[in-house]
Amino acid sequence: MPRDNMASLIQKIARQARTTFKALPPADAGSFQANLAKLSKLLEKIQAEDLNLGPRRNGGPPPPQLGAHQGPPVTYMHICETDSFSMGVFLLQSGSCIPLHDHPGMHGLLKVLYGQVAIKCFDKEEEEEEEEDENEEAAAGSGADVQGVQFNPPLLQCQRAALRRSLRRSSDVLSEASDPCLLTPVQGNMHQIEARDGPAAFLDILAPPYDPDEGRDCHYFKMLQVSENAGDDSPESPQQQQQQQQPSQPIWLLEVPQPADFWCGGEPYPGPKVSPD
Repeated sequence: MPRDNMASLIQKIARQARTTFKALPPADAGSFQANLAKLSKLLEKIQAEDLNLGPRRNGGPPPPQLGAHQGPPVTYMHICETDSFSMGVFLLQSGSCIPLHDHPGMHGLLKVLYGQVAIKCFDKEEEEEEEEDENEEAAAGSGADVQGVQFNPPLLQCQRAALRRSLRRSSDVLSEASDPCLLTPVQGNMHQIEARDGPAAFLDILAPPYDPDEGRDCHYFKMLQVSENAGDDSPESPQQQQQQQQPSQPIWLLEVPQPADFWCGGEPYPGPKVSPD
């Protein structure tokens, strides 16, 4: 297909994203879902070459400003941003991981452009359950007994405000042949993304964009190790527990600072110009 038609595809995606997310929360749920479906269909067609991208050997050379030093594990290419949405491309070096993080009050779509990514998604709790959680946390003593669950090691009292209960939504390996991955303010809102068997890249749309001043800052989490049997001397690891848990079972997460081994660099977007207006 001619390159100019390919350029119009990313332009169409930006304009459809503007139409879809121009009013959040949506006044008309039916219209919103119809527009969201149109956006997802457009994303199904996008390919790496449409954005002048291709797989990089060993994650690609480091940016010039880093000289001979190793580049960042993850790189972001900004495409466009409005008050209602942002769009860009994440490049992951082989084996690199975007740690478990959230998207407060945001919708999002992720479409793999090349490579494979393992993505683990978690649901946020509904807002109406927050008061119940606060009461449970206040009643729990040192060593953390929340709904009969003990944490190993025990939580400090100062950590209880950072404790979150969630549900596992899904755990999948996505490639460029996969459908877009969707998140909402509740469903799949927290996720971890890891490049598998080589470098990977994905197109990312978030609506509305991150904005700490508007309460939409990025928070990082780790899955807690739990042991429901107080006499269990060899509790399973969080990864083992996650594999055995059903999607409807609660998972306990602790908010943590950005992991020291994760940072995100930036590079210019090399693809067709995009104007969402």
